[in-house]
Amino acid sequence: MAAYDDYKNSNIEWVGEIPSHWHVKPAFSVVSDGAVKNLDGLETNVLSLSYGNIIKRDVDKNQGLLPESFNTYQIVNDGEIILRLTDLQNDKKSLRVGQSKQRGIITSAYLKLAMKDMLVSDYAYRLLHSYDTTKVFYNMGGGLRQSMNFVDFRRLEFLVPPKEEQQKIAAFLDYETAQMDELVAKQEKLIELLKEKRQAVISHAVTKGLNPNAEMKDSGVEWLGQIPRHWVASKFAYLKTVLTDYTANGSFADLKSNVQYLDEPNHARLVRLTDLRKNLDNEDGVWINEHSYQYLKKSSLHGGEFLLANVGAYAGLFYEMPFDKGLASLAPNMFMAKFNSKTVLREYMAYIGQSTPIKEQLILSATASSAQPKLNKDDFKAVAFCYPLKDEQQEIVTYLDNQTAKIDKTIEKAEQAIELLKERRTALISAAVTGKIDVRSWQHPAGQKTKEVNVA
Repeated sequence: MAAYDDYKNSNIEWVGEIPSHWHVKPAFSVVSDGAVKNLDGLETNVLSLSYGNIIKRDVDKNQGLLPESFNTYQIVNDGEIILRLTDLQNDKKSLRVGQSKQRGIITSAYLKLAMKDMLVSDYAYRLLHSYDTTKVFYNMGGGLRQSMNFVDFRRLEFLVPPKEEQQKIAAFLDYETAQMDELVAKQEKLIELLKEKRQAVISHAVTKGLNPNAEMKDSGVEWLGQIPRHWVASKFAYLKTVLTDYTANGSFADLKSNVQYLDEPNHARLVRLTDLRKNLDNEDGVWINEHSYQYLKKSSLHGGEFLLANVGAYAGLFYEMPFDKGLASLAPNMFMAKFNSKTVLREYMAYIGQSTPIKEQLILSATASSAQPKLNKDDFKAVAFCYPLKDEQQEIVTYLDNQTAKIDKTIEKAEQAIELLKERRTALISAAVTGKIDVRSWQHPAGQKTKEVNVA
């Protein structure tokens, strides 16, 4: 899109120049605090702001997190804008602006904006979303948690084109971002299918082998079904050589007095499963000093150990500790296991841990009761798997290394495409709402009319 013919200085640091016929207005002149309490409790459609989207909240699954009454919540109507301007100092990743597409109620801790005559809601949402993604709000606010209410917000500068132009910008962005969102959705679907394929390839190789003509037998285990006749069906209990956890180092009281958790990089990392999902290539974790590391020596990690989450939402996830990640020790709520290397290759067991039969057994055991998901050591020992002799294990490992590397490379390309699309989406919105591109002559490719707007 071309630029405008004439620009002027907006005197706003994060905006720069704007079209000469646009205006800069303080928030209080174009929006108002639109909070209306649900005092009679008649509105029951509970909404929440999640990743920049206002969605229906599943009340039944969040009973412990909900208030006794929703009478203190505020009413939200279709098209209205909600901002979560709390905890600005500690959380700089969340998307804080959303536009409701339905009527409902949302916590009064959020700011709801009502548009005045000179501002179109769809444009205002795009403008505030751009402010959000460029982190404008983080330089504002006050109090211990760096929060903002309307008094703090009221002097924020709004860019105000003519209303017809606002509507054209909003329509242009609706169409263009929808195209990008569709491409992102396709890439996300591709990633999902590739991950399913990856797991299927692994699962087949570690339960059926690589020879399609191999003579089969009944494993006697429902999870495994038919396996090659010369393979052994076994359980983790028979091949594990180490099975321990954080408390192997002492009582909870002793651990509390001898282990100090640190938020910044120190002598060693306390490894959690959430860390492993990031490959430990980050400094955002829990750390311990040298004294704590020495005290936790029975659960120190050097690479190649198998880690299993045993409680909570991650219960049943099974990962191999990577090598060359520095000094590390096992965190609470996890088991650490090693297997008999004379019988099974560590690399083979790593693929076993990624296979569908093992994942399903662990997750089923973790969720067998109605209480919080939890695994004990007997659950781990009871996991059934199968294996051939080590030479054939190595053939399977080599094959899977090759196949998964190809799939992982394709997944990586798809993820990079998603990131590029998201960056372009953010840049396009910013360019349109700050007047860096002129969309006044844009027409919907399908020839559809844009939404009517009252420009009185």
